[in-house]
Amino acid sequence: MKGSEGWADIGERVRECRMAAGMSQEQLASALKLDRTMIAKIERGVRRVDALELAKLSSVLRVPLSHFLNPPPAVISRRVELADDTVTDAARQSYRLEVALSTWLADIRQLVELGEFSLPAIERYPEAIQDAPGARGAALWVRSRLGTGLDPIDSLMSVCEQLGQLVAVVEAPGEGASLVEGDLAVAVVSRHGDLGRRRASAAHELGHLIVGDEYSADIGVHVSRDDREAIIDAFAAELLLPLEVFRGTAHSGSVAKREELVALAARFRTSWSLTVRQAVEAEVIDENAAKEMRKRNPTRAELMEAVGWAPQPDLETVRVPPGFAHAVMESFRKSRITASRAVELMRGQIMTTDLQLRDDADLEL
Repeated sequence: MKGSEGWADIGERVRECRMAAGMSQEQLASALKLDRTMIAKIERGVRRVDALELAKLSSVLRVPLSHFLNPPPAVISRRVELADDTVTDAARQSYRLEVALSTWLADIRQLVELGEFSLPAIERYPEAIQDAPGARGAALWVRSRLGTGLDPIDSLMSVCEQLGQLVAVVEAPGEGASLVEGDLAVAVVSRHGDLGRRRASAAHELGHLIVGDEYSADIGVHVSRDDREAIIDAFAAELLLPLEVFRGTAHSGSVAKREELVALAARFRTSWSLTVRQAVEAEVIDENAAKEMRKRNPTRAELMEAVGWAPQPDLETVRVPPGFAHAVMESFRKSRITASRAVELMRGQIMTTDLQLRDDADLEL
């Protein structure tokens, strides 16, 4: 740590993490068995924090220890600044996702520096996107490049990796977040929520990469944030469940039946809201029918019955991309990282008992 400026940076991250956790200074002080004035001094950067206190802060505030020591990527832009008198649940979730995103990026960089992982090339849609139909065209372009046609995408995690975006499933609340730093595109998706919601979040973050977002020249600056998000949502929906698929669900202008849509939601592993929305867009049901269908979400048993009770591992038991997982295992096998570090990098996909135990005393990573 160099001078008071470094401690001020740590103090600011402690303050932000405390607010993101919904804790007051008094509550954090009580959890750490410190006086509230000590927390205030830490947050102002006038009191240094030793390694043990940092570890306790990491545990109580549920953020990686590295978050206090390493500055976040400069490319992260906060939608809402955290302030004691204005912080909202949305701002807290956004901050927690940003922490997870920064940590994920740093973990990938570590394996790259170890020489165990090569970054996939980033792909971009070659044409400018101005509206939802253009975004749907970009999604079909992705499907064409992948050779998936109109079939369900079995592993969205693998698809994102093929297109240059490395996705991790994380414990932070919310939906998802993504960024591009140089030659590395990363995204995180919250583990909270059902599988369809997770896949929609992952497809949405991929859309920010493929189509572009408000910081690129692809979507015009005259388009509002809500309109930009709607364009990305159109990409995600078409990628997961193309409109063309619905042509077989209704015949001679008849309305698609609920069981037909349930079967599509199960096969393509999409959320019920996305499935119904696409059905309206495909004109196989009208808004009145959609309103009624939204009142009755399919049960898990209905969805599993529709696919013959086959397991659905993508973004569930699989938490990190296949290439990254292989690099972690190679690093562990070569004794370049410890067992505990391997488990941490895999984000709950494996446990220590899944690894062949050895003496890690001489390892530093």
